[in-house]
Amino acid sequence: MKDSAKVGGDEEFKKRNLKIIKKMNNDKEFVKISRKWFDKAYSYEYLYHFTWLGRPIIQFPNDLMVLQELIWETKPDLIIETGIARGGSLIFYASMLQLIGKGKVVGVDVDIRKHNRIEIEKHSMFKRIHMIESSSTEKETIIEISKFTKNKKNIMVVLDSNHTHEHVLKELELYSKFVKKGNYLIVFDTMIDDMPNKMFKNRPWGKENNPKTAVNEFLKKNKNFKMDKENNKKLMITSTPYGFLKCIK
Repeated sequence: MKDSAKVGGDEEFKKRNLKIIKKMNNDKEFVKISRKWFDKAYSYEYLYHFTWLGRPIIQFPNDLMVLQELIWETKPDLIIETGIARGGSLIFYASMLQLIGKGKVVGVDVDIRKHNRIEIEKHSMFKRIHMIESSSTEKETIIEISKFTKNKKNIMVVLDSNHTHEHVLKELELYSKFVKKGNYLIVFDTMIDDMPNKMFKNRPWGKENNPKTAVNEFLKKNKNFKMDKENNKKLMITSTPYGFLKCIK
């Protein structure tokens, strides 16, 4: 195998990586270790341990790396996120758009806590953020979001609110219409279906009732999207296996 430092141009480097990623995914021991590591890390609330530009960002770092790749690749005019929590993701998306030099982030949450709103609104990246406090599936919410989507060609949607099958499927049906060919609709926490039910004993979601089951049903009906398996393969440790959906037509 070539030393990466000795590989020539970007295309050669990319081809080399794809070969190694394929080999990695065929390594059953590594796949098993990764799954075991993920479950153990989740039990320690690993994804709560990080911040982005000062705000808690409740995501696995690996997923953020892929998100920035997709944002840089597609250069969205608008990013819509359902589920705001403490606002770290909004700040992350806004900072990426700041680097690109354009774009707006619209965040939706049924309950934006006062202390979180204060911290988000005083952040330097707030200039690119608009927040809506409402259920992501309410008709009025979709009408308000639609105002931001007018004349926007490149729109990315990230779904990360209520993780029940019914709610995520409804979000997929409502928000997929905003995503055009070549852009992404991303569904977080599809890993729930692969994890022990005991992890979610105090939650309304679990096996057979989660974002992954919603994605599967959505893809059966909507042929405009396909699962971007290449991102899943290189991540290995992710809360979003099966969740990177690319609009193909």
